[in-house]
Amino acid sequence: MSSQSCPMSGMAGGQCPAGSVAGRGRAGSRMGPRGCSFSGYSQPGDIHAAFDIPRGVDAEEWLRMRERKTINDVLYNNIPSVREISGIENLDSLNASEHDLLAVALGAPARQVMIRAEQIGPQSGWKDGYLSAEHGFCPPDYNDSPGALSNSPGRIWSDLCERMPGAVSRGRARESIASLPIVEGSADVIPDRALWAAVVVLGILCSMYRWEDKHDGNEGITVNATKYKPNCEMGDDLGDELVGIPRSIALPYFQVSRRLGRSIPHLTFVDQSSYNMKIRDASSTYPYVARFDNMDMRWPIFGERTEVAFLKGCAETSASFQHGADAIASCQEHVMNRNIEGLLREMVRLKEILERMPNAFHSINPNPNSGENYVPGHQWVRWAKFSAPLSKRCPASSGLQFPPYLVMDAFLGRKKYESFLGAEGLHLRAWLPSNLRAFIASIDYHYRIPEFVKQSGDPRLMGVLDGIVEAYTGERGFMGTHRYKVFGLLEIAGKTGRSETNGASGATDPNGKPWEETHKQFSEAMKERLAPYRGDITVEPHEMRGTFEECRYRARVLNRSFIDRDPDRSISMVTLDIQNTGITFQPGDRLAIMPLNSWTECAKVAAALGLADYLNDPVSLTPKWERFAQHLGSVSHTPTPQLTVKDILRRGHLAPITKNLALKIHDLLQASSNTVLQVLATTEWPIRGSLGDLLQGAVADTSPHIWDRAFDLRGNLSWLADLVPIEIPRTYSISNHCQELLPSTVDLTISRAEYKLCSTFAGNEDVSCAGVGSGFLNPFLSSSDELIETEEDILVGISRPLNFQLPFDRTAPCAYFAGGSGVSPFRSFWQARAATRNHASGKDILYLGVQSRDKFCYEDELREYVEAGLMEVHLAFSRDTRGLVYDRRHQDLVEREMPTRYIDTLIVEQGAAISELVMSKRQGGLGGYLYVCGSVAIFDSVMNGIRKAIYNHCSATMETSEMIINKAFAERRFMLDVFMTPKPLPCNLPTIPLSQLARHTGHRPSTRMWIGVHGSAYDVTDFSPMHPGGIFIIKSNAGVDCSKSFDNLAHTNNSEVNSLLTKYFVGHLTPKPEFHSCPELSDIYDLWAGYLRTTVETLVAHQFEMHEIMGASDDGTKDFYLRGTENIWSREHMSNIGQGVRMFYQYQSRLLQGGFAALFGPKLQELVLKLSFTLADAANVGTDMRLPDVLGIIARAKTSPEAIATSQEVAQVGQFVCENSSNARFAERGIFNYAAKSVELDIELLEDIREEACHGMDAFESVMAMEASDDTQRLTVLTTFLIQTLERMAKRLEMFYAKLAQHKVYQPEIERNPARTRWNLVRRKIHDGSFFILTQEAVLGAAPAYVPAQHQHSGVDFESVMSRIQATIRGAAKPGPAPQTLNAIQIARASTPPGETNAMATYENNSAMRAMSSFLDKNARSIRRLSKMPPMPMSFEQLQAAVEHHQHHEGRVGRPPTPPSSRGSSIPPAFRGRTMVPVAQGLHRTDSGSRAPSLERMMATAQNGRLLQRRTSQRSMSGANMGHRTRSPPMPHVDAATALNTMMGKLNVRSRGNSNPPPPAMSAMSVNSERTRLGRTMSVRSTSQQHSMHGPTMSTSSLRTFRLPSVGADRGRVKIAPTF
Repeated sequence: MSSQSCPMSGMAGGQCPAGSVAGRGRAGSRMGPRGCSFSGYSQPGDIHAAFDIPRGVDAEEWLRMRERKTINDVLYNNIPSVREISGIENLDSLNASEHDLLAVALGAPARQVMIRAEQIGPQSGWKDGYLSAEHGFCPPDYNDSPGALSNSPGRIWSDLCERMPGAVSRGRARESIASLPIVEGSADVIPDRALWAAVVVLGILCSMYRWEDKHDGNEGITVNATKYKPNCEMGDDLGDELVGIPRSIALPYFQVSRRLGRSIPHLTFVDQSSYNMKIRDASSTYPYVARFDNMDMRWPIFGERTEVAFLKGCAETSASFQHGADAIASCQEHVMNRNIEGLLREMVRLKEILERMPNAFHSINPNPNSGENYVPGHQWVRWAKFSAPLSKRCPASSGLQFPPYLVMDAFLGRKKYESFLGAEGLHLRAWLPSNLRAFIASIDYHYRIPEFVKQSGDPRLMGVLDGIVEAYTGERGFMGTHRYKVFGLLEIAGKTGRSETNGASGATDPNGKPWEETHKQFSEAMKERLAPYRGDITVEPHEMRGTFEECRYRARVLNRSFIDRDPDRSISMVTLDIQNTGITFQPGDRLAIMPLNSWTECAKVAAALGLADYLNDPVSLTPKWERFAQHLGSVSHTPTPQLTVKDILRRGHLAPITKNLALKIHDLLQASSNTVLQVLATTEWPIRGSLGDLLQGAVADTSPHIWDRAFDLRGNLSWLADLVPIEIPRTYSISNHCQELLPSTVDLTISRAEYKLCSTFAGNEDVSCAGVGSGFLNPFLSSSDELIETEEDILVGISRPLNFQLPFDRTAPCAYFAGGSGVSPFRSFWQARAATRNHASGKDILYLGVQSRDKFCYEDELREYVEAGLMEVHLAFSRDTRGLVYDRRHQDLVEREMPTRYIDTLIVEQGAAISELVMSKRQGGLGGYLYVCGSVAIFDSVMNGIRKAIYNHCSATMETSEMIINKAFAERRFMLDVFMTPKPLPCNLPTIPLSQLARHTGHRPSTRMWIGVHGSAYDVTDFSPMHPGGIFIIKSNAGVDCSKSFDNLAHTNNSEVNSLLTKYFVGHLTPKPEFHSCPELSDIYDLWAGYLRTTVETLVAHQFEMHEIMGASDDGTKDFYLRGTENIWSREHMSNIGQGVRMFYQYQSRLLQGGFAALFGPKLQELVLKLSFTLADAANVGTDMRLPDVLGIIARAKTSPEAIATSQEVAQVGQFVCENSSNARFAERGIFNYAAKSVELDIELLEDIREEACHGMDAFESVMAMEASDDTQRLTVLTTFLIQTLERMAKRLEMFYAKLAQHKVYQPEIERNPARTRWNLVRRKIHDGSFFILTQEAVLGAAPAYVPAQHQHSGVDFESVMSRIQATIRGAAKPGPAPQTLNAIQIARASTPPGETNAMATYENNSAMRAMSSFLDKNARSIRRLSKMPPMPMSFEQLQAAVEHHQHHEGRVGRPPTPPSSRGSSIPPAFRGRTMVPVAQGLHRTDSGSRAPSLERMMATAQNGRLLQRRTSQRSMSGANMGHRTRSPPMPHVDAATALNTMMGKLNVRSRGNSNPPPPAMSAMSVNSERTRLGRTMSVRSTSQQHSMHGPTMSTSSLRTFRLPSVGADRGRVKIAPTF
């Protein structure tokens, strides 16, 4: 590496910042400052003259040989003294082992592997793999191998790869590959220098051919499948990998792979990304060459922006470790030489490299406004299917093939590989290039650095090693960042049907969702990596985030300094001593501190509990306190200490008072304390007070007997650890920048948080208190805690926010916006920028808002920077007219009388300059970096000011201003460090039902987006564009309770996130109603809530692909919510068969073939089963119970002529994919239009289903609020309403197919050349022989078959429902044997057809199938009784006649029937002979999609038990006179209250108690009159009545009503064929 590579010394007149810093790593190298990646370069000048090196001799090798020590100097430099030797029994141990002798004689193994690779690599074309000191595992010249290939006959391969995106777009990829001539890959044809480029292009071509062969338009819905058959020789004889691939690429791929040491051909992830890049500027090397903005993809596979961004991001992730190999080799050299100082320097360098690597992940950005970095989650895993293994025996393309993973595992001495990812890593390690394998083995088996560090006992080395562990595998390190990045993208991908990863991680599991399964697998791998340093970890890694686990260093408070003129020192600079801890930090880092409670608060608790004499007594610990004790021992490298009462009080959570803490005290005191009761009666939590205040008040009004029993001092005091939880750490921005290798101090700017004590404890006094953390670090001057405890250590840890760091580009301008103590991190920023400043550095501007001149922090320091021309400072004083104004001409802060103002006013005044900073370079701005630090109020003020500034100077509307700001956030140029003590949230607001939450998904323009988190709802519409993880991860959780994802992403313990959430708080979610006396209601509630969640998730998940497909509209609409962010339908003004048409075909095939599996599959069937069983079980014994045929409607809808016509249209789209673009070009606009219309109907259906589910959810609250004699009535009303709602959903599916069947692809009138489109249709029909049936257009668009009204209104019995349920369970796919190898898993999952249900639906369906099967087993006896019981009552004569008729047909006469023995005993005597009339329900609707069934109208029939018994007693009479019914005269209007009271009594339910005998029978006319009155109230008539009144005309309310079937209606079962 030359000095010209350094961005400092390489520029004109530049000097190395190392100066005279001397430190030697390898011989002949001068070390730069801490973390300098260019620390190993040689100095310019005549090095031969400087060191008297003979001319013609390699200078580096000569210096290496000169500096090489003798073996004795290395191994015997510290021989024990004579006295020490006399005490050694085995004197042989004084001699070095032969292993060490050999290593010293040959040199450090890692360095020797690297030297050998550098010597042989350039001449051999790096056949053993890339490895060098300067470039690590990256190619030294990214153009060398592609250039050699272009100068060889293999150029035809690279030329085809260059035009591959166009060939894929036109559907001609296979044809283009098959037409290639055979060019062998032997050494005489393809030179060694071209091998790596050859293996990349040939691997892409083979994988593309295989991918096209599997996704040719026949994998989804198809009518006449046609397979492409190339007219060329195939490579079937070259192995399983190349079967079915043209020999023109199979043969050279086979030969080239063998020359590179690959025994079987396979495509790696590194081939697709790192080796498939070209560098824009090879001289731009800071901090590494292959940065996202410095490279382009050489051979795109599909040519999509998403593909390019994803693979470039992966390449940068690997390239960010460029200098890691040299640092590791240097560490091993210093271990071999026992050089602790050199080892310390190189370990710090490696730590800096690892801490920088997570930034590479942010080059893959899920935010749509991020430009070329945008990677949508639903397309993220598209290449998993493309890069699937060519056979079951070759390795898969996996991210674990990138060097940093396996190299760092070996460096840190990972012992366990038992997890899925661990086993995959070992598997892939055997397939790595030889140089990489040798390098890994050299550090894995020889001179392990962690072992030497442990043996040395040097606290600095141990501290730095712990920092390396955290930087690589910690929660906030490389692996933790990777895990959270994958979780967010995989969640979106899994919900859109694409859950697989290249490494087969997250395979759909019946017990979990794929993204959660992947998250768990990452967690297991992280635990295995941490095991050598943390032991066995019993919690998940994300549960350690924001806890004491992150504080792994010990520090002490040195002093507290005044930094302003405030006499109360409300803001103080606190300096901590971190000498010899190994801590390093960078600008923007934060220090996590475990605060200690003040002695005053500890004394309050000890006095109230009587613990003054027990402070040093040990305490029996809870599991969490036990973990904390083990943590203390691990940090201090001592055995686990025994915690005492003082430790619990000093390190536990005493303030503020949480609800859980108050409830614990309340339970311990048996509700006997008035003080505790007053606290529990508050309307806001948490309470402004401490545990000491609460106990001091409670001890005065509680009986001593109760108090002593609650806090027993005679035992092991176990109640204390249970009462007092562990305090959580506070994080503070670091306020200084240090250029030393290991800093000895760290500065914090602490603003003391003050609050007034709650009146319950303070009475009429005004008592000021300080926050726990800020009060510990910056106490009141009069407080006893002002005295610094010199002997008491505090636990600290470094936290690096990835979204708040200085830019790599030091020429970029930076603007800092702060309020009060928010200036804290910016002090480290301006110090770091000034330390490395040169004539090309960007300017720094500070916009600061404070209350007064007296609270202006760091004024003297800032004046020095301003006078030196290093900064601009602009100030706003909100309570002081003594202003300070920046004088640009004199570079000074000038005092001037000014009116008071806030920071937003200051920003508007400086609007012109700020607007240029916000706007990107593509927008004509400066592309500056903007940072905001302060409270939420400061954040709001700054954002309002910036919006106004942009509106005044750059945009015409506020919407445009918002878009400019959002783009800055997406490009990671706008960063936040917002803090706030979570404000108390009111708990007396109206609660928000789940249905209201579900309606706020934000998928339509101008609609709000809500999420639910731990019982509360938050409106995150305005925050989502600023979300670091992108808007889609929030949208994928919109409308539902996302607490689980919230926890998995470690947001629960993140104080910054919790603070922001309070800003967007809407209200508390309505809790689940109490169903103590009716568990059936509770079960149905859970089922319906789960189904509601499924409807919302399905709607939200489908919108991602929907928006892209709907981009086909040519109306010019640019709305992001309704139009795609990229035109997927055309490429270079031609139809994009490879992306747009194929995406729509696969999407619609999956939607239709799965039959909306998430909504109308087992999940809905489970609901139908439970509701039908409940209704049938509630009916009287022998009642002819008729249920809505929900499942039959769905089955008929899927097999209807409309569904068939729809399938034919989708199959026609698939033919365009497999036939190439010759036919698609004649139907371009037709395809676009059909796709847009189809997707719009999809959205409407999903919205309608969600709305119906919301109405069903609201029914639970209404039912629980109604007056009823018992829960049985409520249960019957509810289940009747819900099953009707399900029927409405099924009808909506029916209407969906009817609407969709009206649209067609063939629309010549909208094409650019209608005549040619028509002629092409004729030509195709002549070609396939169907020309003469073209006139039968009705086949494609057949009208819906006529279904008589009586069949629609007949309903089905419970046995029919059960038959469908059992058929579904029997027809469920049985899980086959699980693949035994990783490769088999890859093949199985890559071959999944698009028609398969998505991962989310699969998980929901599997759960529903298991639940239904369990329900059937549990209720088998009752189901047999309900399914086989004949209708009752039946007279003996009727029964005898039926038996004789049956015997006559069976040929048996004279034998009486034998009833089953199981029936009699299962019927309670009280219910024998009783009948039941189904509950009627009426629906008055004027708009088909705006209202749901009126639950109030249904409940109106459930109030009068007498009318119910009268109707029951007259059942047989009304049935006998059914054919002579007459219509009763209209009844007067009944108001809602009367209808409610009347209808409650008409429910036919099974009473829990003794039933009264039925009253005398009513006449047939009275029955009919009663029914007519119900019809007036509910608009419901029986089938026979409707038929007699309207003839064959179908009732318009048939979709929204229950039917009262006539006796003797047709009950024949109709067999429905499978959907497809």
